Amino acid sequence: MKSISPDLIAPRLAQLRREKPSMPVNRLLYECLRDAIHDASLPAATRLPPTRDLALEAGISRNTVMHAYEQLIAEGYTKGLTGSGTYVADRLPDLAPAKPSHPAVALPGKAVTGRLSARGRKVVMNAQAQATQWGAFLPGVPDVTKVPHAKLAQITARLSRELPPATLSYATNGGYPKLHQSLAVYLRQARSVVCEPGQIVVTEGVHQAIDLITRVLGDAGDHAWVEEPGYWGTRSILEINGIRLKPMPVDAEGMRFPVNACGKPPRFAFVTPSHQYPLGPVMSLSRRLDLLGYAARHGTWVVEDDYDSEFRFAGHPVASLQGLLPGAPVIYVGTFSKTLYPGLRMAYMVVPAPFAAAFRTAQSELYRGGHMLQQAALAEFMDSGLYAAHIRRMRLIYAARRAYLIKLVEQSLGPGWVHEYDSNAGLHLVLSLPPGTDDVAIAADAAAQGVIARPLSNYYFGRNPSPGLMLAFASVPQEEMLAPWQVVARCIRKAVAKRG
Repeated sequence: MKSISPDLIAPRLAQLRREKPSMPVNRLLYECLRDAIHDASLPAATRLPPTRDLALEAGISRNTVMHAYEQLIAEGYTKGLTGSGTYVADRLPDLAPAKPSHPAVALPGKAVTGRLSARGRKVVMNAQAQATQWGAFLPGVPDVTKVPHAKLAQITARLSRELPPATLSYATNGGYPKLHQSLAVYLRQARSVVCEPGQIVVTEGVHQAIDLITRVLGDAGDHAWVEEPGYWGTRSILEINGIRLKPMPVDAEGMRFPVNACGKPPRFAFVTPSHQYPLGPVMSLSRRLDLLGYAARHGTWVVEDDYDSEFRFAGHPVASLQGLLPGAPVIYVGTFSKTLYPGLRMAYMVVPAPFAAAFRTAQSELYRGGHMLQQAALAEFMDSGLYAAHIRRMRLIYAARRAYLIKLVEQSLGPGWVHEYDSNAGLHLVLSLPPGTDDVAIAADAAAQGVIARPLSNYYFGRNPSPGLMLAFASVPQEEMLAPWQVVARCIRKAVAKRG
């Protein structure tokens, strides 16, 4: 097999950097290699340079090279061979363009080559969503095979014969009123949320909820505190809406922030207090009170993302931040994506009563919501007790899977690998890696073998990320967990051994 020297790639990359100085270097390197594959400068079966050698020759970080290599593997341009390197694929992706170019829009009968907007390029180039949305150990996905689909289908079929025509048109009231009532009862009982049905707005997923919040309450140039590390989806939506991020570090008590900060306060504080994403700590009571007090004094909106709090496997349930102090400027966001399935595309917000009408109007104006039949079915599903029963059942299943994965980790690597902030909850584990370990390289190595292990460093917004791996256990039955874990364990041992 032919190998390519890094000194043949570095000049191409340098030229691209001069032509596109604002583009991230990892994206430039990806384009450089992709274009070379298309024009046959890198023919099939050619071995790409080792990441360390190319990083040294091009004067860039090894992580940057690994990001580019990982993207090429994900799109089918290259393939990784364990212990051997990364090679150009024998067959290019079917949808690959005949001639590479900057992002363009194609119209019938006419070739259009206009560039994406600056914010469009930022979203595309910094995208974090996986192309594959099922399998070990993909974060954020529950076991969708356990949902009582037959019962939901029976309810939906019956209601479809009874719903009046108006419910099959556009939604203008923030969702189906009966679902508002069902959610209000559930949230008061299960999450200690203080709310009435009129405060609830049903959205198509958490991303739409965050987008709506920032559009209704924020202006371009406003600042937002975000957890560091934190959820990439929040970051992407805030940035495309012109909200400037202020990453706040996370410790064992949740997000740290300056209670007596000078200067202009942030417009928003986005937090996951019941189970911080991704590290896992629970925000302490003292820090919750400090945050609510700061927000009340300075006019800051606290956005509480309660994404998976139903799944706590030890101790008492953690009550919501929203219900702690009456009248606090908190918007509570929840979702059915973790309790049922992501494809349902249904989340909800609890907004302070004076703002509920504005949110409903803005949602109707911006998104033209619908899915009233599904919302009606879900309301009946909740009222019947089936929803609560499903959560209780899955809590036991996920607890067993989590315990089994920890057992596998300790048997393979020894104790002390699960992150110190873990609070025995949620749908994923975070493994801490020794300082200096290349978690992006480990993830790419595992991905080449068909296993998804997200690098923790990708969840940091600033510099100096801590290395680690996110491993979601929810969608992996215990009897199917050993083989993919062994792949990850080999990749970890190999990377740690290289580090020396």
